[in-house]
Amino acid sequence: MTIENRKSKIENGFTLIEVTIAITLLSLIVVMLYGSFYLGERAIAKAQARSDQSQAVRTFEELLAGYVHSAYPYHASARNLAVYFIGDDRSVEFVSSLSVGLGGRGMAKVRVSSELVGNQGATVTLEEEMPVRVSEKDKGGGGYSNSIVIAEGLRGFRIEYLDSASENESWVDEWDGRQLRTLPRAIRLVYHDEGGREVRRAFPIMIGILAS
Repeated sequence: MTIENRKSKIENGFTLIEVTIAITLLSLIVVMLYGSFYLGERAIAKAQARSDQSQAVRTFEELLAGYVHSAYPYHASARNLAVYFIGDDRSVEFVSSLSVGLGGRGMAKVRVSSELVGNQGATVTLEEEMPVRVSEKDKGGGGYSNSIVIAEGLRGFRIEYLDSASENESWVDEWDGRQLRTLPRAIRLVYHDEGGREVRRAFPIMIGILAS
């Protein structure tokens, strides 16, 4: 009787090899599940980062577009035909009839400038000043001014201006309204996206379109 019971217990149990195989298989399953979970988390994080960056770029472009659309051919005086609009491939300064900082009330002097930060691309800064002061004698006193970073890490960033006065409309890399006495037809931003592809975003100056 006793011998039969012992045999039954041995036959119904697991051997050491079976237990080892089971633990090994369980460990492999856990590792595979963790690997899948980790890769999934990384993919989601990367997608979210790309989405956030794309949203930041869109916000930066929309903000700048509002100022550019509202650019105004500002004259320092009635006798002075020079237009306050000075730009090169790294920065541009002009007067806009839009003032975001004060809820759109009144004209503002706007400056958009870029600065290269090592190998990280360009940092783009937007400065807004009210009231408009374009000459040395007007500077000083109170008023409103603000400076914010609107974009970072833009590679190959440059600014171009549409010259419609030439025989063939062309994009140039500088504009001096004091000499040309007019505004460009549009401003274009050029930079490279994450994949290295060149992106071009053109913003027309509405008052120039309406006057043409």
